[in-house]
Amino acid sequence: MLKVKRQVTMTDLETSMATIIAVFQKYSEREGDKHKLKKSELKDLLHDELPELMAHVKDQATLDSLMESLDTDGDAECDFQEFMTFISVVTVCCHEFFEHEDE
Repeated sequence: MLKVKRQVTMTDLETSMATIIAVFQKYSEREGDKHKLKKSELKDLLHDELPELMAHVKDQATLDSLMESLDTDGDAECDFQEFMTFISVVTVCCHEFFEHEDE
């Protein structure tokens, strides 16, 4: 888990960033390399931390395809940069969805 060495009041954005890092580390530390998510760790993270999003995924092939698209370096694992790319894309999609919902 991410440790803050001194008591500071973090902004909402800083707290959100720390949370994303902590969630990644929580799952990546389960097996093997703590700096990368194995497919099983990524699957657990997605189901546990993004249940509403995952409710729309109907089959294993979709998850496998997602993992392959995230794995830009071809090592069959998801490093933090690849994970952040995924989080960024999902966040942009959510923003666009809610932006159009207000119209």
